[in-house]
Amino acid sequence: MKKIQLVYSILFLSIVMGGKLQAQDWPNLNKYQEQNAQLKPTAPGDKRVVFIGDSITEFWSVVNPDYFAGKKYVNRGISGQTTPQMLIRFRADVITLKPDVVVILAGINDIAGNTGPATLDMIANNIFSMAELAKANQIKVILCSVLPAYDFSWKPNQNPAEKVVALNEMIKNYTGTNGILYLDYFSAMKDERNGLKIAYSGDGVHPNKLGYQVMAPLAEKAITEVLAKK
Repeated sequence: MKKIQLVYSILFLSIVMGGKLQAQDWPNLNKYQEQNAQLKPTAPGDKRVVFIGDSITEFWSVVNPDYFAGKKYVNRGISGQTTPQMLIRFRADVITLKPDVVVILAGINDIAGNTGPATLDMIANNIFSMAELAKANQIKVILCSVLPAYDFSWKPNQNPAEKVVALNEMIKNYTGTNGILYLDYFSAMKDERNGLKIAYSGDGVHPNKLGYQVMAPLAEKAITEVLAKK
């Protein structure tokens, strides 16, 4: 429990204290620049999968590292990020790495207003643009539902639950129309208020180890399914 609380504390400090740095490198293109340059091409038969997202993606490797161990999975989550930031860095942190699959999990920080007000259409369009960039570069796409959230501890009384439901419906409809796999974390993790189940989180937004253990087989099934498609 103390380890999880420390992770969350680091997350919030990074968001608060990183303002000046973000102003100079708003999409944080520098965060993974060196790691991207050092990433070797995959061997024949290996399939690289890039996960792009915010803190929920970034801390997956910290809270539940076993999921990534021994796999050709590349975590490119950045805590606090919104979809326009991810869209700007999508070429550097996804396309340039030449993955077979990209797993896109984004939108909750836009709903929270981390980089300013955003309508659901704005958020969805940024997510769809990432998907279309991937497809244009022969990268298979998995679009994830936004995880449930009843409130934000760092920005309370925003009533995000209804917005999350509506955004997920937009994402689901888009995937159905465009032949993209929709990875539904939301249904497996929501409580009766459409918030994140207390057993799966320490703060109502970020998964704990048990939460990530719920997500892992869902992600694995989705990855296996898209890789099986020709």
